[in-house]
Amino acid sequence: MTTPSATTLPTVLITGASSGIGAVYAERFAQRGHNLVLVARDKPRLDVLAAKLSERHQVAVDVLQADLTQQPDLAQVEARLRDDSRIGILINNAGMAQTGHFLQQSPQDIERLIGLNTTALTRLAAAIAPRLVQAGTGSIVNIGSVVGLAPELGMTLYGATKAFVLFLSQGLNVELAAKGVYVQAVLPAATRTEIWQRAGIDVNTLPEVMDVDELVTAALIGYDRRELVTIPPLHVTERWAALDGARQGLLSDIRQARAADRYQPQA
Repeated sequence: MTTPSATTLPTVLITGASSGIGAVYAERFAQRGHNLVLVARDKPRLDVLAAKLSERHQVAVDVLQADLTQQPDLAQVEARLRDDSRIGILINNAGMAQTGHFLQQSPQDIERLIGLNTTALTRLAAAIAPRLVQAGTGSIVNIGSVVGLAPELGMTLYGATKAFVLFLSQGLNVELAAKGVYVQAVLPAATRTEIWQRAGIDVNTLPEVMDVDELVTAALIGYDRRELVTIPPLHVTERWAALDGARQGLLSDIRQARAADRYQPQA
């Protein structure tokens, strides 16, 4: 039995690849023998990572410097996803956290966070999806967050963007699964990455934080199992099944032609 080589395995494009979750994904896919395209703002760090992975795992690693909140940079990555037929896996990992509560957000803060966490992620998925559908194979992995399930945590803007990522992934699965494209939403809880420092939050003040290696290990187990939603810190898997089942039950009770009796005028 022959082992697939990097020339037969799909190339993996990873955003936010210079550190944290993205860098560990790069390491793991390189271990599996995939060639890589690494995308991030910090080119020196990307170059160091690319050289290390190329030497260690004998794979080709391209570096693409890009700030995905900037239109020209985003368009450059979109073009690579559209045009490079070798890329068969997109890891939509780039994102940023929220500093302060909703009332503290400036218009620029709002635009930047939504632009990176939702607009860029969606546009990159849209750039690669038609080509994957045409090929009848490929994967899109979107990194969300359990915060998208929990408005009580007070990270309203960030949580809203991550709720969007979950819904988008579920919707893409409905549209693309039958066409051979696998979509996975990964929902981490607090993970030990630089995203906290960039948001001005001391990660050591958080009660429980998962190491990034453990997070990506769990996410890839879910990937190999072809899970639609992977929640690494969820210990009681039936909770998610119950939540999704309740959602579908709610939809089955919606009757569009008439308002519910409780909303009818009282005689």
